[in-house]
Amino acid sequence: MDRCGKHRRPSENREPGTARRRGNWYLRLAALCLGIFLLSGGLLLRNRLRAGREQAAHAALARQVHRVEEQIASQGGGALPTQDGVLPQYQALWEQNQDLAGWISIPGTAIDYPVMHTALDEEFYLRRAFDGSQSVSGTPFLAADCFEGCGNYIVYGHNMRDGSMFAALLSYADPSFRRQHPTIRYDTLGEAGTYEVLAAFYADVTLGDAGVDFPFYAYTDLRDPGALADYLDQVRAAALYDTGVTAEPGDQLLTLATCSYHTADERFVVVARRVE
Repeated sequence: MDRCGKHRRPSENREPGTARRRGNWYLRLAALCLGIFLLSGGLLLRNRLRAGREQAAHAALARQVHRVEEQIASQGGGALPTQDGVLPQYQALWEQNQDLAGWISIPGTAIDYPVMHTALDEEFYLRRAFDGSQSVSGTPFLAADCFEGCGNYIVYGHNMRDGSMFAALLSYADPSFRRQHPTIRYDTLGEAGTYEVLAAFYADVTLGDAGVDFPFYAYTDLRDPGALADYLDQVRAAALYDTGVTAEPGDQLLTLATCSYHTADERFVVVARRVE
């Protein structure tokens, strides 16, 4: 009570430093928010620069390959493999890294990359560049148990949010995209190949009590007609639309797989049949 015997209002009881402390708290909060904003911006910029460097490295490899292809074409084409059994356009890259297994490209898309193969460590290039250095986008790679003429070359690649690597594969969910991009080029080291898209589908690879519904990744060796028929039956059942394309015993297939981001365990898969 004051000297007049009256209660003071609550505001009259505040200490002089209360408002100052509250102001300091607001300043600290603002500084924290600014720090988080700057950190987030810095990380975003770093990721963009990193992605740019990784794609520039892949583009340099593609230019090297296409430069040799243009030289071959200017000389009438039809170049044969070298004494190492490697096509001329891939000879220099193979000499740099003998994990190189082939080259994948889809005209009109960003997909134009080397394909690696490490039989003892399938995912070695999952987060590595062509030269073996660390790389978030990695390099496309063959399933470990693939071999020349196995019947089904299964190639994995990341679905990068910047549209690089295998991100364009998901466009095959739209049949109009397939009509505009009906073929995929996959060259082994010793032989060029063109493949016609047979089907596109989503595959849930979640491991349940009964296993995975459709373990497409287990079908590399399709030389046996029964194995091929089993694979094609499951592909047709999962397909998003009918392309009218099928395969017969003795055909070489190409299966490309990437993450769909719908769920953690869902993949988007494109299957194609070699036509030349």
